Amino acid sequence: MPVIRFPEKFLWGSTTSAHQVEGGNTLNDWWEFEEKGRVKERSGEACQHYERFEDDFKIAKSLHHNAHRFSLEWSRIEPKEGQWSESALLHYRDVFQALRENGLEPIVTLHHFTNPIWLAHRGGWENRAVVEHFSRYVRYIVDFFGKEVRYWVTLNEPLVYVYQGYIAGIWPPGVKNFEKALRVIRHQLLAHARAYRIIHTVAQYNGWPKPFVGFAKNFITFYPCSPRSLADRLSRWVRHTFFNQLYLKALTTGKLFYPGLFFEKHPELEKTLDFVGINYYTRDFVHFGGLSLPEIFGNICSLEHHASIGPRNSLGWEIYPEGLYEALREISRFRLPVLITENGICTEQDEGRWAFIRSHLFQIHRAMEEGISVWGYLHWSLLDNFEWAEGFKPRFGLMEVDYKTQRRTIRPSAKKYAEVCHTGELHVDDKTYTSRRTSSQCERM
Repeated sequence: MPVIRFPEKFLWGSTTSAHQVEGGNTLNDWWEFEEKGRVKERSGEACQHYERFEDDFKIAKSLHHNAHRFSLEWSRIEPKEGQWSESALLHYRDVFQALRENGLEPIVTLHHFTNPIWLAHRGGWENRAVVEHFSRYVRYIVDFFGKEVRYWVTLNEPLVYVYQGYIAGIWPPGVKNFEKALRVIRHQLLAHARAYRIIHTVAQYNGWPKPFVGFAKNFITFYPCSPRSLADRLSRWVRHTFFNQLYLKALTTGKLFYPGLFFEKHPELEKTLDFVGINYYTRDFVHFGGLSLPEIFGNICSLEHHASIGPRNSLGWEIYPEGLYEALREISRFRLPVLITENGICTEQDEGRWAFIRSHLFQIHRAMEEGISVWGYLHWSLLDNFEWAEGFKPRFGLMEVDYKTQRRTIRPSAKKYAEVCHTGELHVDDKTYTSRRTSSQCERM
């Protein structure tokens, strides 16, 4: 059986986010959204990770992880505008200490979807003042924890946040307003750029090692539903350009290009990325919806009519490992290193989880063999957790969580992944090693 090898200093680990695992985040807009009955389940105690983090990190160490990505909960740290919680800061200091004691490199996410209620009530990310609020928060965090951190993720999946909260309206603030969505995008980009400069300035002033600052980009591989249809190809291009390239182009060139809308220059955004975080799960097929807005972005094909589509996870997302290779090829155009900040599967069949991990690691190695710089792989997620509007049903964890007892059970897939983390070697079958699957086509019937 062929063996492929990863670099000695490759980052291996997993990811969590505060609201999804900590429990009891009563001061953020998601908690308020849940209390209003806007989603089918409430986060409640979640995984009690706020109390159990030390044991969870010990398990991660036993699985040979050497890195862990997590988020700081802004609403705990700044529960009221301009007021800082000493208890929350001390708690997260203990989190950093526990990570270091277990040999886990901390990769810190500053914003993972949730906002303090006070900020949300002031208009949240729609209000230009959010750039100042976020900058103040970042400065405080970097002053307090910066010596502990080399890897910073400013924003997690910013366009997912925009789509779910301002287009689909199923996440806070729960509105459907395209104009507001565009405003939020501008503010996110400006906030990232400001945070980038704050982190680097503080580190340089204090003589700390150079930090690496990026954001986590949810990348979906898009295909035209019918490759022979010019209209489908147009909608695919618009969707791909807007969803996969908008933020990257803005933060590398300072040019904000809304396909089919308008073009803006923002020099302050230019060259504010040290790396790109990639969250990859699936691909979508796009068919033409019309030439007006928002129809120009096309519609996502249900795939029900096409027999050759790959297997699905429990949320109905197609499992398409080659899409991660395609994403890495696309990102390589920006000449920045990449960190896989999320990649995982929700499934009740754990055999499928290991197959998912192995096939995606193979595609990462394939890209690396072509000279693409990938720093590491962080699996989503360390724990089963609260999956936002989907509630607790999707199971993404390397560890199974019994939500009634909070008991953790290490899944067999986690142990197989642990061997890769320990050795840096992945055994693949001959068929996988030699195959280069031809991209499927989605023909409408």
